Amino acid sequence: MADRELQADLVVVGAGLVGLATAWTFAQRHAGTRVLVLEKESRVGLHQSGRNSGVLHSGIYYKPGSLKALTCRAGLRKLEQFCEEHSIRWQRCGKLIVAVNEGELPALEELERRGRANGVSVERLGPNEIQQCEPHAAGIAALRVHDTGIIDYAGVCKQLVGLLHRAGHRVVTSGEVFDIKSTAGGVELKTRAGGVAAGHLINCAGLYSDRLARMAGLQPAVRIIPFRGEYYELKPGRRELCRNLIYPVPDPAFPFLGVHLTRMIDGSVECGPNAVLAWAREGYRWTNVSPRDLWDTVSFPGFRQLTLKYWKTGLGEMKRSLWKGAFVAALQRLVPGLRSDDLTSPRAGVRAQAVREDGQLADDFLWMEGWHQLHVLNAPSPAATACLAIAEQITDQLFLA
Repeated sequence: MADRELQADLVVVGAGLVGLATAWTFAQRHAGTRVLVLEKESRVGLHQSGRNSGVLHSGIYYKPGSLKALTCRAGLRKLEQFCEEHSIRWQRCGKLIVAVNEGELPALEELERRGRANGVSVERLGPNEIQQCEPHAAGIAALRVHDTGIIDYAGVCKQLVGLLHRAGHRVVTSGEVFDIKSTAGGVELKTRAGGVAAGHLINCAGLYSDRLARMAGLQPAVRIIPFRGEYYELKPGRRELCRNLIYPVPDPAFPFLGVHLTRMIDGSVECGPNAVLAWAREGYRWTNVSPRDLWDTVSFPGFRQLTLKYWKTGLGEMKRSLWKGAFVAALQRLVPGLRSDDLTSPRAGVRAQAVREDGQLADDFLWMEGWHQLHVLNAPSPAATACLAIAEQITDQLFLA
């Protein structure tokens, strides 16, 4: 560790979308302050921000009035405007949520109700209209969600870093945090980049957010459980199978959206993700195992309760992970003409899911306050879409304490 000490009015830990957006929002509101962003990796946005589906979410899935719903809608428009101002690639292309049997119609109707309550532009389609939008999709009914889009999230991260640097602030990579202590005037951190003294701390560390909160002396009532989501890609010659985005009706008893087809901003089409327990917080492959991370998961009472509740669904997700044929079968419910040899180049991301001690998943955004500190403990999808709106709420909350 270097001997030098870094000084700042605000230190943000984690240079993903939420961390960078928060740093920039704070800097804009408080002219003359010094902002420092610490990132443990050698580059920004390498985990959840750089390994997601690249979708601008509309807000159709979220309970009306929830923080997710409110920040998603506000954040969507803010991020679209940000992309326009800074020439970042994005497109409002819309998506279909497709019901393939009558048993899915009640859940589809509930999504339509939620969408309209949240101000989402949504249209009910029948089988013929589905074919007009997505000729290779099959279903008995669908919702066409006009507000959904696709985006270059890596470009957003890059632009935020540039804005911070040009305004005189710092984004320090390879700056993993080892210790956090409260002081009379703020916080002191020990990091791989040196010591840091700051007036305020915001923890946006994603997969490690609960550990940083405990490092700071707090006792969060949630534990981060890592879930790996695996993707395949359609071969270039088969991209016509999906014009834009084709989603299933999500199982209301399960917190993830199910495998779907997504046209990315570069023209490629990704298929996935599933949701399987990862053996490490950066467990992008089955072979990535961290004894510490795994013990953190299995020793947590909430994980055991979660397993009892979702064991059957979990086994199905594992099957899709280990057997490509099962993954393909899930996609064929939406696009019957898709074949196993249409898919190539699997990749994965890991979702940081906060779980409570009773086994309930934290469904909404969640943060916790400490002395001159705010810790973002749960920021799942649509956090990427909502990053600029979340940043405003975090900045507000920091000075309400």
